Amino acid sequence: MKMHEEVEALAILIHDLRKFKNLTLGELAERINRSVGFLSQVERGVSRPTVADLTAISEALGVSTAYFYNLSKPRSIGWVTHPHERRTLYLESGITDVLASPTIAGAFAMLDSHLEPGATSGEAYLSDRSEQGCFVLEGELTVWLDDGEAVTLQANDCFQVQPHAQFRYANLTAKPTRVLWVFN
Repeated sequence: MKMHEEVEALAILIHDLRKFKNLTLGELAERINRSVGFLSQVERGVSRPTVADLTAISEALGVSTAYFYNLSKPRSIGWVTHPHERRTLYLESGITDVLASPTIAGAFAMLDSHLEPGATSGEAYLSDRSEQGCFVLEGELTVWLDDGEAVTLQANDCFQVQPHAQFRYANLTAKPTRVLWVFN
């Protein structure tokens, strides 16, 4: 899929899940601490959510963030994914997430995350229901855990956080960063 198709597919997933959960735009906007206008734009594919927005939406709707990677593409081999077969989310603030796993239905899933220079998960701390690990493939990733001091990870460094850990991250450099997320 092209970028605009991926953005539209994410918009439909968010809209349909909100409707299924019987929430109004106003109720969901209040739960994620964003405006109705912004959420409406996300659901129409006009605006892209940040990582923090997507995490807040998933928590408010009672699903794992992985739910939004669920739109599958046809694969030539069911247990293998090739680059052109992967679901991609183009998030606001310079982050592109590619679902590297063939499925999110297993015990874990993998995301290939690309962070442009200056990209950030947002100022708010993330809290996801899944345990997560991150391996830095290229560049640098700065991570803040539980309002603690920033830790900068280089290529081949990794970290792991428990479910509902409070953390945020950013690429504070002038070069792209690429990381592999593993989560359950």
